[in-house]
Amino acid sequence: MNREAAAETGVHVDPRASVDRLLRDLRSSRRGLTAREAVRRQVVYGPNALTRRGGRRWPRQILGQLTQPLALLLWLAAVLSWVTGSGALAAAIVAVIVLNAAFAFLQERHAEHAVEALAAYLPPSARAVRDGQEVLVDARLLVPGDVIVVREGDRVSADARLLAGSVEMDVSTLTGESLPVLRSADAGGPLAQRLLEASDSVFSGTSCTGGEATALVFATGMHTELGRIAALSERVGHESSPLEKQVTRVARVIAVVALLMGGAFIPVGTLLAGLPLGDAMNFAIGLLVANVPEGLLPTITLALAVGVRVLAREGALVKRISAVETLGSTSVVCTDKTGTLTMNRMRAVALWTPETGTVTVDAALPPAAGGSGLARLAAAAVACSNASLGADGTEAGDPTELAFLHAARALGLPSGREGVTRLAQFHFDPALRRMSTVDAEGSGAWVHCKGAPEELLPLCRWAAAPGGGRTPLSEAERAQVVAAVDAWAEQGLRVLAVAERSVAGDPAALTRAEAESGLTLLGVAALLDPPRPEVSDAVASCHAAGIRLIIVTGDHGLTARGVAARVGIGGGDIRVVNGTELDAMPEAELDALLGTEQELIFARSSPEAKLRIADSLRDLGYVVAMTGDGVNDAPALHRADIGVAMGRSGTDVAREAAAMVLTDDDFASIVSAVRSGRRVYDNVRKFIVYIFAHATPEVVPFLLYAVAGGAVPLPLTVMQILAVDLGTETLPALALGREPEEPGTMERPPRERGQNVIDGPMLARAWGLLGGVSAVLVTGVFLAALLAGGWHYGESTASGHLHAVWVQATTMSFLGIVACQIGTAFAARTQTASLPQIGVGTNRLLLWGIAFEIAFSAAIVCVPPLQAVFGTAVPAPWQLLLLVPFPFVVWGADEIFRWFRRHRALRL
Repeated sequence: MNREAAAETGVHVDPRASVDRLLRDLRSSRRGLTAREAVRRQVVYGPNALTRRGGRRWPRQILGQLTQPLALLLWLAAVLSWVTGSGALAAAIVAVIVLNAAFAFLQERHAEHAVEALAAYLPPSARAVRDGQEVLVDARLLVPGDVIVVREGDRVSADARLLAGSVEMDVSTLTGESLPVLRSADAGGPLAQRLLEASDSVFSGTSCTGGEATALVFATGMHTELGRIAALSERVGHESSPLEKQVTRVARVIAVVALLMGGAFIPVGTLLAGLPLGDAMNFAIGLLVANVPEGLLPTITLALAVGVRVLAREGALVKRISAVETLGSTSVVCTDKTGTLTMNRMRAVALWTPETGTVTVDAALPPAAGGSGLARLAAAAVACSNASLGADGTEAGDPTELAFLHAARALGLPSGREGVTRLAQFHFDPALRRMSTVDAEGSGAWVHCKGAPEELLPLCRWAAAPGGGRTPLSEAERAQVVAAVDAWAEQGLRVLAVAERSVAGDPAALTRAEAESGLTLLGVAALLDPPRPEVSDAVASCHAAGIRLIIVTGDHGLTARGVAARVGIGGGDIRVVNGTELDAMPEAELDALLGTEQELIFARSSPEAKLRIADSLRDLGYVVAMTGDGVNDAPALHRADIGVAMGRSGTDVAREAAAMVLTDDDFASIVSAVRSGRRVYDNVRKFIVYIFAHATPEVVPFLLYAVAGGAVPLPLTVMQILAVDLGTETLPALALGREPEEPGTMERPPRERGQNVIDGPMLARAWGLLGGVSAVLVTGVFLAALLAGGWHYGESTASGHLHAVWVQATTMSFLGIVACQIGTAFAARTQTASLPQIGVGTNRLLLWGIAFEIAFSAAIVCVPPLQAVFGTAVPAPWQLLLLVPFPFVVWGADEIFRWFRRHRALRL
C-alpha cells in the first residue's frame, strides 16, 4: 500500500517487507479473514473499484463552449442582427453557436472516459479464502488482508503478495512487457527497485497465463498500481491545441478592435463630423459587424471535421477535432516499437548448429532430413513450447515460440507436438532466462531447454553430432557460438539457444537444477520481429519534414536498437536509455539529453517515465505526438499534445485516453496524419486570408463616410455586410478547407509551438494587398454609381430620386465585394506557388462555391422579397460590366506579389 493509502486508512504496511511482517501489519493470516472481519474492513477501505473524482462537469463545459471568444463574437453578431431588425439572421447565427458548442462538447467528452475503461480490467469476481474456505466473492468486496487464489486464466483483482506457489503473469497492461513473467512466492533474490518488478507480487489488472498461487492482498481500488495510473490519467487535463489558442488570441484582438472602433466613432461622428446621433449609431453598428468574422468559427470547425473524415479513410480515427491541426505542427514523435514499427510477429531469420553452421531461414531453405542438426534443433524447440499453429493459418501463443514453429514448418518438419507427451514443465524464469520441459518421446524421456545463450551455454557439456549422437563441446565450438551470438546481437536480433538431454530414472523426480545440467547444445536461433515494410519510407518522410523520432518502449533496448537501425531511426550509434537510468536522471540532465536534437531509445519505460519525457519535450518547445497501446500508456497519451493509440492491439484505456486511434496500428498512418494535419493547417490559413481580406473593403467605405462627415453616404448596409459574411463568403471558405496540399508540404520543417497561425505577413497580404485592392475597386464602383445617377458631394440620399440611386450604389458595393471575393478565393488557394502550378480546376468544390456565391448574390439583387430585406436594386448592364475585371485584378495583384516572394527566396 502506498503512503497515500496508508494516510487515508490509518494502516501502515510495506509491501516489500517479509511475508510474516506483512501478515502482522495487515492483521491477517494464511487462512485469510473471517467473513465478518471482511465486512468491517469494507467500511474502512471502501469498495475495490476505480472511481472518478469530482462531480458533474458537463454544465461548466457547455458554458465554456458557449462563451469562448469566437462564440462571444458570434453572440455579438446575433445581437447586432436582432437590433437591426433581422431576426432570421440572428436565429441562424445562434444556431451556428449552439451546433459548434454541442459538437465540441461531444468531442471533449470522449477524452474523459479513461477511468471507466480502466474499470474493465477489474474482473467481476475473485476467489478468496474466507473462514478458512475458498469462496467466490464479488471482486468489489476484496479488502487488504484478504487471501486470494490465482489460477491460470484468472485476472487479478487487487495488488497482492504471493504466499505459496508460482504463476506466469501477463503484465503487459502495466509494464508494456511483451512476454509473460514468472512470479513466485519463493523468488528470493535482491529487492526490486520498483514495486512492479517485484518477483513475488501480482497486481490488479494483470492476467495469469499459467500456474497457481495464493496471495495476500495489500492494496485495493484506487490504491493499487492500476488505480495510481487511473489517477494519473484523470489529473492530466486536456490543453487547447496550438490553433485553438491562437484563434482565441486573435478573436480577442478582433473583439477589442471592433469595440474600440465602433465605440470611438460615435463621439467622433457626432462631435467632429457633425453627424446626427442616429447616423453615428448606425455607423458604429456597421463598423462592428464589418469587423466581426461571423463565418470564421464554423469554417474552422467544419474544415477540421473534413480533416477528420480524410484521416478516417487513411486508418486514423481522430476523437478530438483540434487534434487534426496539432498533428500538422508535430515536431517530435515518441513511438512504441512492437506492433507500430514492427509487425508484432516474431520470426526466425537464421539458425546455427554444430553440424551445419549458420543457415538462413527463408522460402528457399531445403527440407531438413530427419536426424540432422537442423531437425533436432527444430524438434526440441517445438517440444519446449506451448504455442500452436492451426492448419487454417490461425496461431496462438507466445510470439517467440511461434517463431520456432514457423521455422520448423519452413524446414518441412512437424510444427506440432504430436507424439510428444509433456511430463513436467519448468516455466520461463526471468532471472535464469530459460525454460525447460520434460517430455516422453518414443521409448524414453527427454529434457528440452531453450533460453539466453549466455545462460544456457555454461550448462552444456556436449554438442550435437551427426546421426543423433553427441561429442564433447570444445572451446572452439563455444567460441563459434559466442561469435554467432555477438554478430546477431549487433544487428539487434533476439538470440536463443536450444539444448536437450536424455533422462535416466524417474522423470517426475527431477529438480530444475538436475534437469538443466549436462545438456547437449543443439544450436542457436536468431529471431526478428520484422519491421513493417512501409515504415522505412515513413521514417524518411519524417526526417525530410524535420520531425524527430524517439522510441519509447517497454521492451529491451538491444531489440529496439536493431529495429531502429533497420527502419532508419537514429543510426548505428543511437543512444539507449533504460528505465533504471532514466529514473535516476535529474530533470536538468533529461532536458539536456532531449534538447540535443538526436534521436533516442528509451527502453523498459514506466508510466512516470513516459510522462517525464512528454513534459520535458513540451517544456523545451516541441509539439509532441506519443503512441501507446497499454494501460500504462494512458497518462502519457493524455499529457502529449496528441496521444496516438493502437486500434488492433491497444487496450480500451489507451484508446479512451488518446486523441487519435490507428485502426491498423501502423506507424506510416501517423505520417499520413501529419501530412493531413499540415494540409489542414495550411488550408485554415488560406481561408483566414480569404475571410480577413473582405474586412478592408467593408470597413474602408465606412471610414470614408466618417471622414467626410456624412457628406458621402454609407456605402453598405448592415444587412449587406451580413449577407457577405454569412452568405456569399461561407461556401468558398469551406472549399478552401478542402484544398489539396501544396508542393513541398512534407519538405519543410515543423512550425514552432509559439508560431502564430495569423502573423504579420499574413495580415499584410489579407488586409493590405488583397483587401486594399478590393477596397479601392469597391469604393470606386460605389462612387461611380452615385455620380452617374446625378449625385453631388454633400447631397442627402435619404429620399427621392437620389435614394434610389443610393440603393443602386450600395448594391454595386455589395456586388463589387462579391466580385473581389472570387479573385481572392483563387489567390488564397496557394501561399507561395503560382495558380497555374496547382491548376485552376483542381478544387471543384471551390468552383461550385463560387457558382453558389454568384447565384446567391443574384437572388439578393433580383428577387423582390430579398430586395426589401437587404436593400438592393438591379444595376444597369454597364454597371455589371464594370465588375467583370475585378476578380482578375485582385488575383493578378496577389500573383505578382507571390512571384516576387518566390524569386527573393531563391536569391536568399
